[in-house]
Amino acid sequence: MSHAGRLLAAIIAVLGLVLAGCGGAGGGAEGPKHSVQHAMGASDVPVNPQRVVVLDTGELDSVLALGVKPVGAVRADEVTGPQSYLGQKAQGIQEVGTIEAPNLEAIAALKPDLILSNSVRHKDIYPQLSEIAPTVFAASVGKSWKENFRLAGTALGKSDQAEKILADYQNKAKQVGTAFGNPAQVEVSMVRFMANGVRVYGQGSFIGTILADAGFARPQIARTDKTFVQVGPEQITQADGDLLFYAGYGKDGMDQQAKLAAGPLWQRLGAVTRGAAHPVSDDLWYLGIGPLAANQVLDELPRYAPRA
Repeated sequence: MSHAGRLLAAIIAVLGLVLAGCGGAGGGAEGPKHSVQHAMGASDVPVNPQRVVVLDTGELDSVLALGVKPVGAVRADEVTGPQSYLGQKAQGIQEVGTIEAPNLEAIAALKPDLILSNSVRHKDIYPQLSEIAPTVFAASVGKSWKENFRLAGTALGKSDQAEKILADYQNKAKQVGTAFGNPAQVEVSMVRFMANGVRVYGQGSFIGTILADAGFARPQIARTDKTFVQVGPEQITQADGDLLFYAGYGKDGMDQQAKLAAGPLWQRLGAVTRGAAHPVSDDLWYLGIGPLAANQVLDELPRYAPRA
């Protein structure tokens, strides 16, 4: 069957599941609704959604932080399961494909009454998703995690709870910063090893917002609104800082990390020679996006504060 034929067959199958489920708890669910404004317009969402499907890691973190266990969620990729930092909170959730390729049939079969994602990942399939159930999209990912969390709170009817969680997070971030004396005088570098090179994460990333909220300074290369700056092995010295946290993405990233960390340029970094370069969880510090991840990063940061 041609690619076009397979796509048409998948769409027909999804429509069949949607029509079959109209009398259930899915897109045709009865009950009071409220209008939610989002990146794709406005959606009429049940006041108290019971069957939520999430299609990105940030949305999964957000709904779990609000005490809602979704009926379905995507995996980050074909190999990776739910982010390990979520622990038992993520157990028992039905997988519905990957972030790159959500399984529309599996989503429809769950008869959701709300689908959460963002236009960065899934703008092209918004029409199909919104046929299955009311669908709410954030406009972006990473740096905008607080706005995305507020949007999830609005869609779930838990705005007050979301604001309380964010206020508590902000207070915690300030307290963590004070553990380092004057955090504005501490440059923190974030390095991630990938299969195709090295990324230095900037102010426009999720981890960048946490460091800013705690009051830390950043190395010159990281003072950018970009999510990250790609550097070659010969440029790794630009990633130096008073503190340096690093991780590898997947097996290929870990292999790259092992190779570069054994090389002379890495060994010359000031953070390395001072014992101030620390491996961290890629799942949490880089893949994690949302209040649960942010708070766990804040829990870990004081371990690296100078001791009196």
